[in-house]
Amino acid sequence: MQVQQSFERSQLHLFEAFLAPTSSEPMVASDDILHGEDDQAFSELALRGAAGHCLHLLAPILRELSQNQDARWLTLVAPPASLTQAWLREAGLNRERILLLQPRQGQSALELAEEALKLGRSHTVISWLHPVARSTRLSLAKAAQTGKAQSLNISLG
Repeated sequence: MQVQQSFERSQLHLFEAFLAPTSSEPMVASDDILHGEDDQAFSELALRGAAGHCLHLLAPILRELSQNQDARWLTLVAPPASLTQAWLREAGLNRERILLLQPRQGQSALELAEEALKLGRSHTVISWLHPVARSTRLSLAKAAQTGKAQSLNISLG
């Protein structure tokens, strides 16, 4: 299994605990990482490999987000079929703090994710969009800023 990280954009602050620098030097790998506040509202995680292994890596992240002290929801927009209610329970997620949303007919997962972000009723909205163009990242970041939320896109391979 290979975990890929793109250095073209910054990570959400929700991952700072996992990526804390070990020295006093900043963790900037490229001049383009930080462009402004838009970059703080969107992050993307790409997992490649066997589905079971990817879900095993994803479980602690989702568990932590589901136990967030923020009174708002963790919203999953059009999650893959493998994220069943049984899997959520077995992974130890707080299912009382999770909304699972599926797009209606004529609505895309992107449109639904943007709508959920703008409403501000979720602390984090997770989408499974692939591929994600720069314009999509910017639009999700803008929607997240409007709702004072975080947008996380997960790409499972």
